[in-house]
Amino acid sequence: MKRIFLLIALFNLISTSLSAKVSAKNIVYQDGETSLEGYIAYPEFRSTKSAPAILVVHDWLGLVENPKMRAEKLADLGYIAFAVDIYGKGIRPKSMEEAAKLAGHYKQNRDVMRARILAAFETLKSQPEVEPGRIAIIGYCFGGTVALELARSGAPVLGAVSFHGGLETPNPEDAKNIKGKILALHGADDPFVKKEEVESFQEEMRKAGIDWQLVTYGGAVHSFTIKEAGNDNSKGAAYNAKADRRSWIELVSFLKEIFPKPKM
Repeated sequence: MKRIFLLIALFNLISTSLSAKVSAKNIVYQDGETSLEGYIAYPEFRSTKSAPAILVVHDWLGLVENPKMRAEKLADLGYIAFAVDIYGKGIRPKSMEEAAKLAGHYKQNRDVMRARILAAFETLKSQPEVEPGRIAIIGYCFGGTVALELARSGAPVLGAVSFHGGLETPNPEDAKNIKGKILALHGADDPFVKKEEVESFQEEMRKAGIDWQLVTYGGAVHSFTIKEAGNDNSKGAAYNAKADRRSWIELVSFLKEIFPKPKM
């Protein structure tokens, strides 16, 4: 009887470990003298020692649960995903006003924004499990702006994806530095990213000869992937389940294109 119970316990242990497809941990890194704390997720069972990697940039609320969840979903697909920290270790806005002030600081100081995301890029690239030449970046709202700025900086990312992010930049001529492909996923009714901004982004990409895509979702406003935004479109920011699902499918397709044969 004891043997039976031991076998059952062993089976349950194995089943539990096999069902845990993703492992994750916090990781502290530096931008100069500033300490930052990100969250890195790994596919648990890999056939090789290295994998393509993706930076995940948070919205203006900082590194809360949503970007961590997205990192875990990407790890479940077989990628190493690093949810980065732009604001600094322990710095998390406690209100929308504080979030707007923090995000605004980086939007108004693009050199500082680029330095923060480049620090995350170098940290991810240095991880022994990461294929250093196969890195992409995605970002949400404020994070979408950051993702595009990393690409404009000339960092060697194979792709940059913005989910309902700001598309503007004070330095559109820097688009000539972009080395990878660009995907902008945009709410067709987003009142915070004006039509003129969308048109300027498209012209910027065309002039630089970039391989780019802009996908718009009807009935979607700002923050359409973030459930905490509620469902009232009249506020300008609201969750949209269809746009969330469709944009994730678009992302997965994009990743398969830029990482054609993941060595998993």
